Amino acid sequence: MARSLLSANDMEKQVVIGTIIAPHGVRGDIRILPQTDHPEQFLELSSLLLEDGRSLQITSARFHKRMVLMKCRGVETMNDAELLRGKKVLINSEDLPQLEEGEYYVADLLGLPVFDTAGTQLGTLKDVFSTGSNDVYVIAVPEGKDILVPALKKHVKEINITDRKIVVELPEWTDAP
Repeated sequence: MARSLLSANDMEKQVVIGTIIAPHGVRGDIRILPQTDHPEQFLELSSLLLEDGRSLQITSARFHKRMVLMKCRGVETMNDAELLRGKKVLINSEDLPQLEEGEYYVADLLGLPVFDTAGTQLGTLKDVFSTGSNDVYVIAVPEGKDILVPALKKHVKEINITDRKIVVELPEWTDAP
């Protein structure tokens, strides 16, 4: 199934792995909300790549509750850290962890055509969100309401990145054609 909460910046071949949400303390530490299934990768980074193109040298990193706390060179005060609030943290796509067979990054799935088991195109994959127990695929239907499909094996029959298609069996409660 899809590894959730990653979105691509296709022009730069980078993906968002987190968001700086606030300063932490008065010495310029920053608090980052991980948006990846592999938050441990923050501890392996030597620099933070920000959405505005800046790169900050990391001097220390650790987890605190569900957040990553980082200290970066040049960010010395709470005011310095406050200026980073809301910035997205990126990673180059080639630096992403390898996935196991049958796992996909959401960024690789977005925009793929979605077909039913009879071969009729329903629309394109617009979004993937997590409910806690499983992901849900949001299929954008031309001139219709979006279709929601649980990302479970009984509904998602095939994901083929090479042929650029997803095949689903719609749940019986779906009011789609």
